[in-house]
Amino acid sequence: MAIKPPALQRGDTVGIVSLGSPLDSQVINERIDFLKQRGLQVVLGKYVFEQNGFLTGTAEQRAEDLMSMFSNTQVKMILPVRGGVGVAGILPYLDFQFIKNNPKIVSGYSDITVLLNTLYQFSDIIALHSLLLIDFKPSTPSYNFEQFFTITSSIAVPRPLQNPPSMSLVSRVRGDVSGPIVGGNLTSIVGTLGTPYEIDTAGKVIFLEETHEPINTVYRYIEHLKLAGKFDDCVGIIMGKCTNCAPAYGKSYTDLINEYIVTLDKPLMTNLASGHGYYKAAILIGSNMNLNTMNNTLTLLEPAVSR
Repeated sequence: MAIKPPALQRGDTVGIVSLGSPLDSQVINERIDFLKQRGLQVVLGKYVFEQNGFLTGTAEQRAEDLMSMFSNTQVKMILPVRGGVGVAGILPYLDFQFIKNNPKIVSGYSDITVLLNTLYQFSDIIALHSLLLIDFKPSTPSYNFEQFFTITSSIAVPRPLQNPPSMSLVSRVRGDVSGPIVGGNLTSIVGTLGTPYEIDTAGKVIFLEETHEPINTVYRYIEHLKLAGKFDDCVGIIMGKCTNCAPAYGKSYTDLINEYIVTLDKPLMTNLASGHGYYKAAILIGSNMNLNTMNNTLTLLEPAVSR
């Protein structure tokens, strides 16, 4: 089993870092104020407000900020401000053994997906596909906060992973399988292929979601994963939302799933609230999960944190 970082409690300190694209300083400060209102303390990385075009400072600076949070004994959770692009650039500068010896909760989605899966593969720690700092605002659904704070504080298992009442999970290919869950943003996952940080799907449940890509581009990425063998050795597949993904040439996201995912004949569940969607389930990268499409259930078999 993967290493579980210590649980988050009211009054604990959260380390804020910018690991990819920059975010406006006013927005960062507003979100930090909201985070403090939820009973958490905050420490900022040295380069949080840096801007280098579409990146926050240099890759070395972003990596330095992340490692400083793993070094800080007061920090219980590391929360990136946003995703964007550039997270892969910091990976060569990380000390994965040090991270393994000093595990912390790390949460995020979008391009942070690259970091979450790499932390699991190289440091053997469970990471959290959930909220970013940018999500800490009054308009965020209570479901998202409930998911986030429950998963970062509770060790109770087994625990169902459920959508909000307005969204139904949809079982598409029958099966009952268990394994560690990996994946996240499709574009980011494809970007790891052919690198030292390529996602490992052997014996895993692979989860995918996407945003703001036309369906023909989504098809290209799915086909790339298929050709790379990432569906051959996985035990099951979970497809999240494709948020604001425009149909292309008369084909929709549902058509793509029917024609290119269902036909893989792996246990398949779709419509999981996640990632870039309005509703965001807390998904534990590296944690064992049961995918049961005969009962239409997802069940977390181990917690994200330890006491």
